[in-house]
Amino acid sequence: MTDAPDFVVVDVETACSRVSSICQIGIVGFKDGAELFAYETLVDPRDDFSPFNVRIHGITDDHVRGAPTFADIHQLVDGHLAGRITVTHSMFDKGALGAACTIHQLTAIETRWLDSVRVAKRAWPHLPSHRLNALTAFLGVPHRHHDALSDARAAGMVIVRAIEQTGVDLAGWLSPPPRHAAKAPVPAPAGPLKGERAVVLGGARDGPLAQRLAAAGARVMTSVGATTTLLVIGDDQPFGRFVTAHADYRRATALRDGGAAIAILTEEQLRRRLDG
Repeated sequence: MTDAPDFVVVDVETACSRVSSICQIGIVGFKDGAELFAYETLVDPRDDFSPFNVRIHGITDDHVRGAPTFADIHQLVDGHLAGRITVTHSMFDKGALGAACTIHQLTAIETRWLDSVRVAKRAWPHLPSHRLNALTAFLGVPHRHHDALSDARAAGMVIVRAIEQTGVDLAGWLSPPPRHAAKAPVPAPAGPLKGERAVVLGGARDGPLAQRLAAAGARVMTSVGATTTLLVIGDDQPFGRFVTAHADYRRATALRDGGAAIAILTEEQLRRRLDG
């Protein structure tokens, strides 16, 4: 390729809960706000297909029969991503590629990662959701959700539109935003959650959900630890169906499986608990 992209976007679909089980990959290069190239292929994950994942993306074992394995396409994928700025919508795809490299005993892909969820939250903080399908509906971008190539194109357009909207260039988006230390709200002296030590997944430590937990008496913590008693998955968490891969979720389930008294609730379940 003689004309190098400003950035590339990668998206993967997986066959099951193991993040290494890549069954489709889409890569799109962008230059000067327009698509420069696109690559897509089905991938034989050499793993099981779970009914849950199949319902989401529609890819089955029959579809990937005869398709290349990740090891077969690793060099091509590395050629597109290595040494460049690579966009993913959440860091799930980064983790999936890393896990696939490990499983197949391949060299990790060295690139500079940019999360388009983080970009979207800074560009359009007023939106109730920054999931990819919600963003494309808001931006009027054509999109077929959970198709790897379409998802990659859509995430790339989020970056393009964010640059247009804010005037912040790509280098600016790669720089971390100014940070302030989010202070957890002070727990109320009494309430139905008094004594609970809660962590919010997908929301700021001082955000509305944290405020509600504190108002009910809970102490809001930064991350899940041995003393955590409650993990609440916010309505606006950006991880979608991959929330179970988040480190706090994995720690919470490990503690629960080990006999710890920790509850995992959605925000809706929390509302019912508090309102009921």
